[in-house]
Amino acid sequence: MDYEGYVADLGREARCAAKHVAVSAVAQRNAALSAMAVALDERRELLLAANAQDLEAGASAGLDAAMLDRLALNNARIDALIEGLEQVRSLPDPVGAIDGVRTMDSGIRVGKMRVPLGVIGIIYESRPNVTIEAASLCLKAGNAAILRGGSEAIHSNRALGDVISGALSEVGLPLGAVQVVAHTDRAVVGALIRQRDSIDIIIPRGGKGLIERIAQESLVPVLKHLDGICHVYIDDAADAGKAMAIAVNAKTQRFGTCNTMETLLLAQSQSALLPELVQAMQAHGVELRGCERARQAATEITVAATELDWSTEYLAPILSVRVVDGLDDAIEHIARYSSGHTESIVTENHSTAMRFLREVDSSSVMINASTRFADGFEYGLGAEIGISTDKLHARGPVGLEGLTSTKFVVFGDGHIRT
Repeated sequence: MDYEGYVADLGREARCAAKHVAVSAVAQRNAALSAMAVALDERRELLLAANAQDLEAGASAGLDAAMLDRLALNNARIDALIEGLEQVRSLPDPVGAIDGVRTMDSGIRVGKMRVPLGVIGIIYESRPNVTIEAASLCLKAGNAAILRGGSEAIHSNRALGDVISGALSEVGLPLGAVQVVAHTDRAVVGALIRQRDSIDIIIPRGGKGLIERIAQESLVPVLKHLDGICHVYIDDAADAGKAMAIAVNAKTQRFGTCNTMETLLLAQSQSALLPELVQAMQAHGVELRGCERARQAATEITVAATELDWSTEYLAPILSVRVVDGLDDAIEHIARYSSGHTESIVTENHSTAMRFLREVDSSSVMINASTRFADGFEYGLGAEIGISTDKLHARGPVGLEGLTSTKFVVFGDGHIRT
């Protein structure tokens, strides 16, 4: 098959549709989101049946438990998608908003207007929920989207694509506004990332290998994060109860997500907490790998952490543990090994907490909270298109504002430059 031609056709349709979506009324875009929510509720059985096909094929192909968990849809996750759609619908329209208007000495007034990015290509693996989340955010922000999910979720994504197409048709928006790629061949990805004439930005979501390939080969600008090596640091001034709850939640609430804690750091003065922490982690089936001081403080940690462990995103029930001298040592460790995703400090010392916020250079930095909160839904974005650890043009969970750009607007009344 001519995948280059196929993708070029998708791009032309998307570019044409993007012009219509960019100038559409927010009421029309919101109506599309509401129609998607209704259709998701009405088509639960069809969606779950399609997802069951993917889960069965995935199990037969030997996908691990974490991958199957990311692939799965159930009623609770469909409910979350519906809630996310309603939350995005209720958010203010970012398109056309003008901020920062100032009157200059010349008398002109200068400000910035938010405008859509245009056509967004999203390449992702496993999670079929991304299909709805990406469609809703791109559409609300006035963009067109081309969605290429993984082969392991093809039946789910086709069913969700039907939901989206039906909603667009119902409210009179062009079907090219959101297109779900029908083919699973890897050649489609290569064709997408070369479509610089019709696609304005590529957003990859998936494994490190996929994202590295796209970042290296794409001719289109890429918004990405490669991995999520997240840390929780239990400070000298930490409350023991908070430290226990936060650390256990950050690791065990879900193992296979990019905002799951992969390394626990404890100040030397808090090493007495380790035996109880280890017991709590092991009750959740977590394997612990520790530095020498951690293994001395908790003899239940029998596996020595290696240099590789500190820089590994496990996405599995494995946790590396290091006892550090204090805040300086913790910040130094994070600077060396973090992927720039999310870090949290547990402390009751305000000055220490604020120093951690200032000096730790990650896309989300937290005080006394689980890293699992680093999520667009939890940040009030309705949903997220992804989490960026880049510094341009968006950083952290990317919601509506991250899917727009700005242009300068100037208001005059016959002004001329002298």
